[in-house]
Amino acid sequence: MNAMQFLVGIVFDLFLMVVLLRFWLQLVRADFYNPLSQAVVKATSFAVNPLRKIIPGVGGLDLASLVLAFIVGFAKMAALMTLFGGYFDALGALVGGAITVLKEAFSLVFWILIIRAILSWVAQGYNPVAAVFEQLTEPMLRPIRKVIPPLGGLDLSILVLIIGMQFLQILMMDLLR
Repeated sequence: MNAMQFLVGIVFDLFLMVVLLRFWLQLVRADFYNPLSQAVVKATSFAVNPLRKIIPGVGGLDLASLVLAFIVGFAKMAALMTLFGGYFDALGALVGGAITVLKEAFSLVFWILIIRAILSWVAQGYNPVAAVFEQLTEPMLRPIRKVIPPLGGLDLSILVLIIGMQFLQILMMDLLR
């Protein structure tokens, strides 16, 4: 039973992360022609494009992708409740879906920051994945670098952002309880 819950949950979570990545890529206006960006668009366009006909973007925000993220979060909770809980609670699924979207958004940012830090140590020359990750994270890291500049070639901004995000995530979970 736990193995099936894990499998169902991970399928929803992985797709949710790709949808959130699409929203984030468009939010920061990342390079659309980058291979990673193209892969994200192709993986999500079957669901986002029909929603775009109903939900237009506003002020540069891709609301269709954001709505899809909440639909996926709701669907995950509804599937887990129905398949493994034996009941379905619409309000619980809505709240659980919103919490799932927030949790996965934090997780996505965390992993992209970790991968960016590792790539900065090993990547030599131009790397398309590193370029997109830089475009995604630079708006969050730039204000931190203004306060804490690199020390002797060591950039602590990623570490400060990760610690801050972990604090916010723990604070939000405490408030939700």
